[in-house]
Amino acid sequence: MRDEPLVLGIETSCDETGVGIVRGHTLLADAVASSVEEHARFGGVVPEVASRAHLEAMVPTIDRACETAGIALADVDAIAVTHGPGLAGALLVGVASAKALALGLGKPLYGVNHLASHVAVDQLEHGPLPEPCLALLVSGGHSSLLRVTDITGDHGDGAGVDPMGATIDDAAGEAFDKVARLLGLPFPGGPHIDRAAREGDSVAIDFPRGLTSRRDLERHRFDFSFSGLKTAVARWVEARERSGEPVPVADVAASFQEAVCDVLVRKALDAAQADGIEDLMIGGGVAANSRLRAMAEERAAKVGVRVRVPRPGLCTDNGAMVAALGSTMVARGRTPSSLGLPADSSLPVTDVLAS
Repeated sequence: MRDEPLVLGIETSCDETGVGIVRGHTLLADAVASSVEEHARFGGVVPEVASRAHLEAMVPTIDRACETAGIALADVDAIAVTHGPGLAGALLVGVASAKALALGLGKPLYGVNHLASHVAVDQLEHGPLPEPCLALLVSGGHSSLLRVTDITGDHGDGAGVDPMGATIDDAAGEAFDKVARLLGLPFPGGPHIDRAAREGDSVAIDFPRGLTSRRDLERHRFDFSFSGLKTAVARWVEARERSGEPVPVADVAASFQEAVCDVLVRKALDAAQADGIEDLMIGGGVAANSRLRAMAEERAAKVGVRVRVPRPGLCTDNGAMVAALGSTMVARGRTPSSLGLPADSSLPVTDVLAS
């Protein structure tokens, strides 16, 4: 085990300051400082607030991670950092911190893709990724289907991480936040919708399934759309309120959640079968949703597809996922990034490692 790379990973793409330390595929520390409470009163993440919170939390979070792992900073073999996509100002804090560490310690620097890191983190729980595999990434900013043939992005005949489908409007996590607000539930909406749905009837209201009609499937077979669903929920709630009837929050939450999960799982399994892929990995913050996890397991078993989902704590943004991808980069001998590494808020998923 001592021969495996010891990597420190930094994640600051949104409102979580994450610092993770891994040795190979073994997680030694996963320290997270969240600024979510500072954003809650605004009903969403405020970029400037997030950036300032990262600045304040960075050094204490690094110290906490090293203490938990029982190492000194000088012990690490490499530094990995999310350099995109994400909020530009937030990314800059992480990238600048990683550059300072790499320069000061004389260690190689790996600028990695946030989305690919959400896939790589599963290695910390279930071991090496089967390649190829299909990754369903669902979070506040992304809903994507990715064909992964090399998680380091260095496949001989292509990028290694190739998009098969993506959201054309609201991402799944964004829809959860907006519906939670409609129902008077706190931000972030995902956990609160999940909790409320457990007391509700998932077939009480027949909400629409976006991009699943025959015509839509011809053009957007593996793409997602949740804007129409969000609007349908809003109109249903408004109609109840106009009529003076109480809004059954649990039933709305359960029916909405069922519609989202149905579309996500249906399209993911369709993509897996169409491409002959037998392993489905689900990552991102929405992967912590209990109904999504249960539905994916149940439906995948019927069609012979294996499902891998990290534990909920590794689904949300964290430094462990960045360290996991960085460790794989080191183990496979990938060329480190330069100290001129930029923060790229619109980094495409196909760019897994910065040059």
